[in-house]
Amino acid sequence: MSPWGAETASAGGGATSDHEHLEAGAPGAETEPDARYTLANERTFLAWNRTALALVVAGLGIVQLLPPFPGVPWGRHVLGVPLIAFGAVVGVAAYGELRRNQTAMRRGQPLPRSLLPRVLAGVITGVAVLAAVVLLVSAVR
Repeated sequence: MSPWGAETASAGGGATSDHEHLEAGAPGAETEPDARYTLANERTFLAWNRTALALVVAGLGIVQLLPPFPGVPWGRHVLGVPLIAFGAVVGVAAYGELRRNQTAMRRGQPLPRSLLPRVLAGVITGVAVLAAVVLLVSAVR
């Protein structure tokens, strides 16, 4: 037992408990990962939350501040509401990723692949195409 309590540093830099009876690498064995990796995981979570917040604010700005498109009264809502909804999805999904990554690090497993970057790219592309369609419909009317 260390003089600071029941936690001691493991060879990998993480903390292990003196009461832990599971062998490292055994199924269900978990050790505290190096604090640098945990903090990096939290920074990634915060970055995804900033992205979610930006999506929500962009959607609100489009719906509330953008002037109406001539001949397309629904144009602002078609562009803004999906951004707001997707911002909420990103915020929830970011927490799920934080938990999955932390669990994988504790178990010494490879980090799971994230779908968020691919989905975000798809949604942004879809909203851009939708914006082009709204602008073209507005210009024709």
